Amino acid sequence: MSESPQVLAAEFPPGVESFDYGSLIPGLEGTIWETAFTKITLLVWLSVAILIVLFLVAYRKPQIVPTKGQWMAESVYGLVRDNIAKDIIGAQGVRFAPYLTTLFVFILLNNFWGIVPFAQISPNSHIAFPIVLALSTYVLYIIVGVRKKGVGRYIKDSIWVPGAPGWVQPILVPIEFFQVALLRPATLAIRLFANMFAGHMILLVFTLGGVALWQAGGLGLKVTAFGSWAMAIVMTLFELFILILQAYVFTLLTATYLQSSVSEEH
Repeated sequence: MSESPQVLAAEFPPGVESFDYGSLIPGLEGTIWETAFTKITLLVWLSVAILIVLFLVAYRKPQIVPTKGQWMAESVYGLVRDNIAKDIIGAQGVRFAPYLTTLFVFILLNNFWGIVPFAQISPNSHIAFPIVLALSTYVLYIIVGVRKKGVGRYIKDSIWVPGAPGWVQPILVPIEFFQVALLRPATLAIRLFANMFAGHMILLVFTLGGVALWQAGGLGLKVTAFGSWAMAIVMTLFELFILILQAYVFTLLTATYLQSSVSEEH
């Protein structure tokens, strides 16, 4: 006899399988294209479409006295330009402001899906998307550094530790190379992924835990279910803070890496 849904909910808590979604296109199940267009892919494309439309509408007819849409777009751009690009990179930061703003709003919107009803998952909780974002930043970081200093000087400034004795450089250079070539892009991606992954798991635990307690029967368990759902609401509000913070931190670290590429010092 098969177990009831109540028993299954109690015995099988949310796991990594909660992040797997089948194809939204019928007939692709069981093929190599099964994951080509899933709910996660749809959310990413929606983010792209929403941002394009919002900024095009906001700047379609720019006015000296801005409309609400123009004011919001200019406020976001001004925030990133003045508080991240200029503060971290300096005067040269203005030319990176468009990229940093795009990065910030794209990550923010993708993170925001994690608390939107019926979506309720951030594409950034799948490691593939943070990896692509981190690699985009890393490639730009290298291109900017090479154009600024040339290949030879850029490599030297990246892995050579100024002021350290010559005899210790053979030890420090591999460490610096490992940090620049692997740790920077990896930590950039993993930080964003881990926070979105953990946030989704926490919300699943409290939400589905409440469902399991309610279905288990008994007045005491039903009362406890309301407590679990209340915690889900509290954690949703906390997740709202985290998703904004992670978009800001990713953009801030990107600006920090770009600053090290354009600066004269190591």
